[in-house]
Amino acid sequence: MLSTYLRHTIRHLAKDRQFSLLNAIGLSTGLACALLIYLWVSDEYRVDKWNVNDSRLYQVLKSSPLGDGTLWTHESTQGLLARSMAHELPEVEYAVSFRPQEVGVVTVGDKHLKATPAFADKDFFHIFTYPLIEGNPANPLSDPRGVLLSDKLAEKLFHTTTGLVGKPIDFRDGDDAREFTGLYKVAGVYKSSPANATLQFDLLFPYDLYWTQEADNLNDWGSHGESTYLLLKPGTTIAQFEKKVRFFAQNKIRSIYKGDQQKYLLQWEGELLAQKFSDRYLHGRYVNGMPSGGRIDYVRLFSIIAIFIVVIACINFMNLSTARATQRAREVGVKKVVGASRGSLVMQYLCESLLLAFASLLVAVLITVILLPALNSVTGKDLSLQFSPRLMVAAISIAFFTGLVSGSYPALYLSGFRPALVLKSNVMQSAGAAGIRKALVVFQFAIAVTLILGVMVVYRQMQLIRTTDLGYNRENVVRIDNEGYLKNNLAPFLTEVRRLPGVISASDGNGDFLGHSSHSGSGIGWEGKDPNLSMEYFGNDIDYDFFPTLGLKMAEGRPFMRGYPDSNSVIFNEAAIAAMGLKDPIGKTVSLWGKSKQIVGVVRDYHFESLYKKVGPAFLTWHANDQFTYVRIKPGKESETIGAIKSLFNSYNNGLDFTYSFLDDDYNALYASEQRVAVLSRYFSGMAVLISCLGLFGLAAFTVQRRQKEIGIRKVLGASVSRVTLLLSADLLRLVVIAIIIAFPVAWWGAHTWLQSFAYRVSPGAGLFVITAVAVIAITLLTIGWQTLKAALANPVRALRSE
Repeated sequence: MLSTYLRHTIRHLAKDRQFSLLNAIGLSTGLACALLIYLWVSDEYRVDKWNVNDSRLYQVLKSSPLGDGTLWTHESTQGLLARSMAHELPEVEYAVSFRPQEVGVVTVGDKHLKATPAFADKDFFHIFTYPLIEGNPANPLSDPRGVLLSDKLAEKLFHTTTGLVGKPIDFRDGDDAREFTGLYKVAGVYKSSPANATLQFDLLFPYDLYWTQEADNLNDWGSHGESTYLLLKPGTTIAQFEKKVRFFAQNKIRSIYKGDQQKYLLQWEGELLAQKFSDRYLHGRYVNGMPSGGRIDYVRLFSIIAIFIVVIACINFMNLSTARATQRAREVGVKKVVGASRGSLVMQYLCESLLLAFASLLVAVLITVILLPALNSVTGKDLSLQFSPRLMVAAISIAFFTGLVSGSYPALYLSGFRPALVLKSNVMQSAGAAGIRKALVVFQFAIAVTLILGVMVVYRQMQLIRTTDLGYNRENVVRIDNEGYLKNNLAPFLTEVRRLPGVISASDGNGDFLGHSSHSGSGIGWEGKDPNLSMEYFGNDIDYDFFPTLGLKMAEGRPFMRGYPDSNSVIFNEAAIAAMGLKDPIGKTVSLWGKSKQIVGVVRDYHFESLYKKVGPAFLTWHANDQFTYVRIKPGKESETIGAIKSLFNSYNNGLDFTYSFLDDDYNALYASEQRVAVLSRYFSGMAVLISCLGLFGLAAFTVQRRQKEIGIRKVLGASVSRVTLLLSADLLRLVVIAIIIAFPVAWWGAHTWLQSFAYRVSPGAGLFVITAVAVIAITLLTIGWQTLKAALANPVRALRSE
């Protein structure tokens, strides 16, 4: 019986090659898109899931009050917090403080390698799954002068991962060359973080070492950048635990401090909350202290797109199959007359649908393999099509579901024909079937139009990001890490750099304009300050020539200049002066974390964070020998100038790789996720439109076939080619217009919701909708125009002679 079904299926598919090909292309394209999205979504969900104790591993976050009455949720907690929680909260099995550092330089013999260090408490390996290759398994971080190496770094330094305990290494700290620079001995080797881990570091120092160096800062309940991780005991209810820890730090402050110090700390040290560590990657956005999505929004978006694309492919199949049903009416009638049951007919047509779906799946797998390198290039991932049981089950399930759903209605529709009626006529009309086909066309094009509008909104927002005046000029500015021995010789290095022919200006600075500051907090006071006012400030240390190098503009006053005692000077931005309520600020004195500073200038507002946030209060202080060197290069001289800078760099850091980045590339990296979403959206939306047009093309071809005699009669009676073309196109074009009308409000709502996360955003005005409508109508006319024009130009005699 099954072989009979297969034989009939193959015969029918071969007979209707045009429609079979259209169905196969639509289904395989849809399934390939779904497979590609599945691979990406699965990888996103796997990030940080590698820890054995994932279900009990949490990170403590803090919601701090800002000056505008809102809350800022971040990872910076107190150095005392982890140890206090471990001792005082019975729900906590282990708690650790973790402190990542800037990239430093590790030296062994004549090898100089860049490496990312971090400091961690002794129980770090009880919480996180980093298998030790060698070292003290009970307490690998017990030696204050010992350091743990990742297996990758150990291989680079020693060409082995064993027998290294006790080996000396020299480490030069990238953040401050005097703090943690020195000789250490290898205390062990651990397996590196997996590729899908957000915690990436190359060597691990004991937190006790950091505590010794920073005791003055860490022995109070002010935050200084530590991350706090907890391993909760089995059975802990997270909702109850969060209630317990909410005011943990504030209660400590109230019990230890009095007066102004207590008041100041309470203004900044906000409420605590606990988030599952592996959820932080996807659910990383908080608005006013409440979870507000994050990357999970894009994961959900593309999951929905995948579903929609498969649905559109199914709709194509149903439309084309039901449209062709009239051509098979007599076949159904004859089979029923000779005794075929409705059930056997349903099985035959479902067999056709499932066979086509699984054949399309094989083609889809081939398409996926071909397109996977392009997807990896766009997403920055290393995805591979590995036929794991999970993937195979998912792919087969999608194909089976697609074949079953897309073939169910045609099977039921065809098998329901009554023999007496269908054998009396060549054509079987069904208003119900035609109505369903029209509804499905409207539905699939409504989805396609919504996706097109979404893509255009994302594109315009990305254009806004690229063209917004940031308050500084990021073009042709190179940023170099002042690492290794360079930091101790920065002044002569900068002097030589400024002499290079292709250099316009050069300076150094701490932090950047990409969301990383030298200083942040609310510890600024001035005469007349409202005691209840608490504002978060963003502060950067900069050297002379920073203003011309970055193109910052002064609103009043002066920048830092040689010959002035600027070590006690400060420059605020316009937003800070407005928030402080200062009039005629030049010359006034402020208290900056207990140090007296004189305002010498006001810089025009500049964007020091992403466009998700409005420009807030910021200040600049003078400091030499900073973390980065910024060099403005003459346009057209980039290659030779960078080569000359590299030679200078190597003369100070012999053997250390020279790395640099352009500031505009660093800025664009802030929106890497959005850029990738924009590109992926264009591709997948294009696929959705392509699949929809394939269905429309098939329906247009069917319409032309069904109305051949009508067309012939009209042409004999004098109808023009344009009149016939319009007649044939009108019905399908009307459906597309209805789809556009339905899609517009849905697309506007989606775009408006997405844009709300940006402080600076485009407005999806009427022009965008008009352009989309015109584009979709044009695509529709191109899709069906060839078929209708071909029919209108055909010889009417041939159509009237056919039976």
